[in-house]
Amino acid sequence: MNQTSLKMNKSIRASLVIVLIVFQQSLSAQLAPGIKRILFLGNSITWAGNYANYVEAYVNVQYPGAQLAFINLGLPSETVSGLSEPGHAGGAFPRPDLHERLARVLEQTKPDLVFACYGMNDGIYLPLHKDRFQKFKDGINWLHNEVEKTGARIIHLTPPDYDEVRGKSVAYAAVLDSYADWLLGMKRQLRWEVIDIHYPMKKYLLAHRKVDEQFHLDGFALAQDGVHPGETGHWIIARQILAYLGFKEIERSAGIIESLKQMKNAPQYVKLVSERQNLMRDAWLTATKHLRPGLPVGLPLIEAQSKWAGLQQRIDSLINPR
Repeated sequence: MNQTSLKMNKSIRASLVIVLIVFQQSLSAQLAPGIKRILFLGNSITWAGNYANYVEAYVNVQYPGAQLAFINLGLPSETVSGLSEPGHAGGAFPRPDLHERLARVLEQTKPDLVFACYGMNDGIYLPLHKDRFQKFKDGINWLHNEVEKTGARIIHLTPPDYDEVRGKSVAYAAVLDSYADWLLGMKRQLRWEVIDIHYPMKKYLLAHRKVDEQFHLDGFALAQDGVHPGETGHWIIARQILAYLGFKEIERSAGIIESLKQMKNAPQYVKLVSERQNLMRDAWLTATKHLRPGLPVGLPLIEAQSKWAGLQQRIDSLINPR
């Protein structure tokens, strides 16, 4: 090998080192050093998993060697306020209360970072009332303190928007406006970390309603029942989270597949990430002994983790095809 080739090889190696350092510094700036286990808490919107899956799918493509664990422990119907309306679920069971399970969840998952999305169920679909509002505030303050006691970082999400045109509850959109405003106020007053998903969703919905008063796109509605976002709504949530974490290039992307357009098999990749997340979500919910009836029984964690490893190999082959 001649001197010119040696110099070129050294230059290439030096460039690769610089690139790796920049990647690590960038990741540290977004997720901070030491963050490896990321927990999502919330109600059925989080349980559905789409926005959490999109966040995981995007981050892991940007930093395939970071070895981050994304854990979804959203629970349908749950509140942080501890409230439940009479006759919930046809009288079959009251709404689950996060107070009952949080200690077990934190102890078993040992997260470094927690994303918490509550509010949609916490006003129990009734008009704004100071007592119900106070229950929500008390619950969020309690959650914040309990997570901080473990040494983990907590980032709150404002509640998603409620669509009164599609939903059945009158004046409930104003309730979630108030809940979102309070959380944003805690960001200003106490320097809480709060990501606003409420008003970006509301802005999107109102902008489209100016064109079509009955705005909806089958399969892509923000919330066809007024509550549960479809694919577009979940992408807005994920996009707000990713932008907050520093991925500014995501802000104009229309969806997760478009954001991963550098990948040849992006749809298959996102499908595998979702399959793996659903597997582990059910396993974690069962392992942490939630009390809500009607959910799938997850595999034992050891068995689920074995299947997780097999899915990870397939996912890695799509991120880094040979």
